[in-house]
Amino acid sequence: MNILVCDDDKEIAGAIEIYLRNEGYQVFKAYDGVQALDIVDNQKIHLIIMDIMMPKMDGVQATMKIREEKNIPIIMLSAKSEDYDKITGLNVGADDYVTKPFNPLELIARVKSNLRRYVDLGSLEKKSGVYKSGGLVVDDEEKTVTVDGEEVAVTPTEFGILKLMVKDAGRVYSMDQIYEAVWKEPAYNPENTVAVHIRRIREKIEINPKDPRYLKVVWGIGYKIEKL
Repeated sequence: MNILVCDDDKEIAGAIEIYLRNEGYQVFKAYDGVQALDIVDNQKIHLIIMDIMMPKMDGVQATMKIREEKNIPIIMLSAKSEDYDKITGLNVGADDYVTKPFNPLELIARVKSNLRRYVDLGSLEKKSGVYKSGGLVVDDEEKTVTVDGEEVAVTPTEFGILKLMVKDAGRVYSMDQIYEAVWKEPAYNPENTVAVHIRRIREKIEINPKDPRYLKVVWGIGYKIEKL
């Protein structure tokens, strides 16, 4: 597995490289968003660890560019603990975030979790079928989502959420249940993470995200895909 580490602090990038190499990963390093885009264009990258604050092109801009063409997992690094930075990263397409200073074991755990989800969702060996609710179709064999016949570009995390919920349309899932089923790890205050992904999914599959046809909120409980 090839992992791109992008951080303008060369000591942090080097430390992360050591931890990843000890786990058997091949590591590419970049020190700004421009370098990161060049590596992504020329190498087969399976996951990106992306700092937010960088020169030339920051992590948010780089993530937006990468998401125009690729759905590989992106873990954001933020030197700040404010929810705003985390939500900004998730809004532009990141799958997860880690706040600096971080525990190396936590970072490695998140890398493994996101890679496992990416490989599972992209594996040609998993052909569970096609799940539908009205015009919303999740094809687990082709790994595609379509709405009224039009394909919608989704990230691996968004695909996982949609597959979970469309497969059992009508069932209400709590945020904890969604997080544990898709992220495959215990849920500890997952509200911001799940809510941001739900909002992004709505923006992609709903004609009017403020009055959704498919992805409904059940106040005080969670979310469900309407059974149509």
